[in-house]
Amino acid sequence: MTSLLVQLSDLHIREPGRLAYGRLDTAPYLRRAVQSILQLRQSPTAVVITGDLSDFGRAPEYAHLDELLAPLPMPVYLMPGNHDDRDQLRRSFPGHGYLGGEGFVQYAVQVGALWLLALDTCVPGHSHGTLCEQRLAWLEAQLDLHRGEPVVIAMHHPPFATLIGHMDEIGLLQGAAALEALVARHPNVERVICGHLHRAIDVRFGGSIASTSPSPAHQVMLDLSPDASSAWMLEPPGFRIHAWDGGRLVTHLAASGSFEGPYPFHDQGMLID
Repeated sequence: MTSLLVQLSDLHIREPGRLAYGRLDTAPYLRRAVQSILQLRQSPTAVVITGDLSDFGRAPEYAHLDELLAPLPMPVYLMPGNHDDRDQLRRSFPGHGYLGGEGFVQYAVQVGALWLLALDTCVPGHSHGTLCEQRLAWLEAQLDLHRGEPVVIAMHHPPFATLIGHMDEIGLLQGAAALEALVARHPNVERVICGHLHRAIDVRFGGSIASTSPSPAHQVMLDLSPDASSAWMLEPPGFRIHAWDGGRLVTHLAASGSFEGPYPFHDQGMLID
């Protein structure tokens, strides 16, 4: 049986009526993404949101987020990003017991045949991320516990250079090499899925694949210059679908929104001329 894990990331939800960066209402974009998920031909087993759920980690923002996610009938797993507040996240979502009571937001949950290991990379008050010995020790214990089972590690800050200079300056500044060595020792790690970049990026990592997901709203401008300006664009939004078929994990990039089709290729068994 196929296990489908949908990955959303970098929602940046504000209070109703408030604009991100003074010009972008992110809420309609999330509504569109939720509708796109509901219209998938195969219903997802679960949804994980890899950070930056809100724009400032405020209670009214999380209340708005809760309302926007309410139509999703499957389990939704939340993770903090550098724009979030761990304590307020826990207070705003008391029914999400996996968030824990204090400290890092790290958890292991089963998604069909997959194990999802959520890793907290946040540094309160800062935009960059880190992985300390305590966080890595938790991950190592979980990987040892789930040897032989397919694992997806989820984190906000990607553990690799993206070549987008201003984003790499606030990327994972500590612990990436140790994480890669740990992943290399556990070949059952199918993916390391990340957010933060507002773009779809894939790299080889520790014998596995590490990737980032686009945002359902705005994307970071694609400029690989080391001194690229910090800017965003309204490129087409999207999300990731990670599908476990019993033998390997297949990842799709899905567009968020409504589009023409589907139209048939054939009519009465013949290619339409």
